[in-house]
Amino acid sequence: MRRYEYSDEIVNVVKQFLADDDWHYSFNEDTGIFRFGLRIRSKIQNISYVIDVHEDEFVTYGMCPIGADREDPEMMAQMAEFICRANYGLKNGCFELDFRDGEIRFRSFVDCENLLPSTEVVKNSVHCTAAMIKRYAAGIVDLIFGGASAKDAIAKCEKTTEDELRSALEEALGGDVSGGSVGELLSRLASELGIGEERGDGHEDEDRPEDIRLNPFADDGGAGSGQPHIRKDLFATEGGEA
Repeated sequence: MRRYEYSDEIVNVVKQFLADDDWHYSFNEDTGIFRFGLRIRSKIQNISYVIDVHEDEFVTYGMCPIGADREDPEMMAQMAEFICRANYGLKNGCFELDFRDGEIRFRSFVDCENLLPSTEVVKNSVHCTAAMIKRYAAGIVDLIFGGASAKDAIAKCEKTTEDELRSALEEALGGDVSGGSVGELLSRLASELGIGEERGDGHEDEDRPEDIRLNPFADDGGAGSGQPHIRKDLFATEGGEA
């Protein structure tokens, strides 16, 4: 008899997602817990995952490989403030800090009462966790290893799209671009690069996008892809085979 009660139907959906997406994982039949890992392109590269299945819900946890020093009260206080600032306004999931050992993780909860989740729902919980850790990784690292304040660390992680675009334009144009709208700056960059002039055949460029959207979670495959770069690796098991 297994140790905990959990939904076999939800377990099968999670297994289907992991199999279809070619993940290496372990599953504990007694507890209903999946374990696997992945690599992302950020200052925190490895995430250990746990999907904990219950009777009418499942919870996806992404654990950071580094944590705050529980023996350092100032670091713990700054990390707690960082976590609170990061969580404010989040629509899906939240960061958690364990004051017993300094562990940092992201949690995504999925309510399955009276319904069976799809594999897409499981995928979203896994990818959302990766995307959030990727977004806040630089701040976590700066706070733990660089002594940054929570306020400065969160500001680094939550730069607006316009700030990122201005930074890219400053690098491209080789100078300060603070005086002007983003549209004006894009026009200036286009002029510098000779973009936007009529082509030799006399036709306007009809394929030019109307605006530019930056996705902080896009991989090198192109802006707006919406998915983190993922390599499935087995980082943690409970004694089972992948």
